[in-house]
Amino acid sequence: MRPEALLPLVLSLALAGPAAADPLGIGRPASPETIAAWDIDVRPDGQGLPPGHGSVRDGAALFAARCAGCHGARGEGAAAEPLAGGRGSLASAKPLRTVGSFWPYATTLFDYVRRAMPFDAPQSLTPDETYAVSAYVLHLNSLLPEEASLDAGSLPRVAMPNRDGFTADPRPDIAPPNPSARPSARPAAHTETR
Repeated sequence: MRPEALLPLVLSLALAGPAAADPLGIGRPASPETIAAWDIDVRPDGQGLPPGHGSVRDGAALFAARCAGCHGARGEGAAAEPLAGGRGSLASAKPLRTVGSFWPYATTLFDYVRRAMPFDAPQSLTPDETYAVSAYVLHLNSLLPEEASLDAGSLPRVAMPNRDGFTADPRPDIAPPNPSARPSARPAAHTETR
């Protein structure tokens, strides 16, 4: 091989050493405020629920304005999946997996609505609006009376019909610190049994 052919290789190796030791010079450290804005998950036990409250009645108006176009006027489904109905159908030949028939935790509803809905404007609902829409969807599934309201204390206490319809996955992503006790902040992974 001719020496002049090695020159680009030698130069690239010589320059790579110092450049690799320096930071890229892009971005910035995340501030606590930036992290807090992204740290909005809600766990099954209610950890992560924000302050606020919302009623079934307030949720009905919000649902009509922001949700019914995709989910139907009564959560029966339209362009998007149904949210109501299907109770008792999971063991049938045609299971209908809705909030009321399939989901094990009411807090999952709040978490999903807060992060991903409405489809055309995710994360645009206030905490009060998210509690209200959650209350209305739970009402559509006969899980809350019409005069009910939800907040961070009451939402985790809503008894979901399929709460016990899941089993712990023996293959967790991360082993708990104490294998005999799983912390409430990180519930077991779940698999469907019905």
